[in-house]
Amino acid sequence: MPLEPLIVLFFKTDSGTEPVRDWLRSFSAVDRQIIGADIRTVQIGWPLGMPLVRKMDTDLWEIRITLVSGIARLLFTVSGNTLLLLHGFIKKSQATPKSELELAKKRLKQSWRH
Repeated sequence: MPLEPLIVLFFKTDSGTEPVRDWLRSFSAVDRQIIGADIRTVQIGWPLGMPLVRKMDTDLWEIRITLVSGIARLLFTVSGNTLLLLHGFIKKSQATPKSELELAKKRLKQSWRH
């Protein structure tokens, strides 16, 4: 019997904004479709590994997305049956910039308060 797909939620700031949702809106329709398909793959197939998903830290993973316009990363956490999208960015260098990882970790800590 297949497991239920994860519920996908967006991280919400204290002021109620959803930075990942806003970030997604900045992409072309084609790139949004690619990102959506990759999120759906994780939602349905969790747990997954490389090449699509890589563990970054305790309770923190990235979805590795190849877009028409470049390479994107979407950092997320999973708790129970919920996938929480914490932070997205366009990858410009080989290594994940520390500032991007730190922002996702900060949001991860904040997310448990809500």
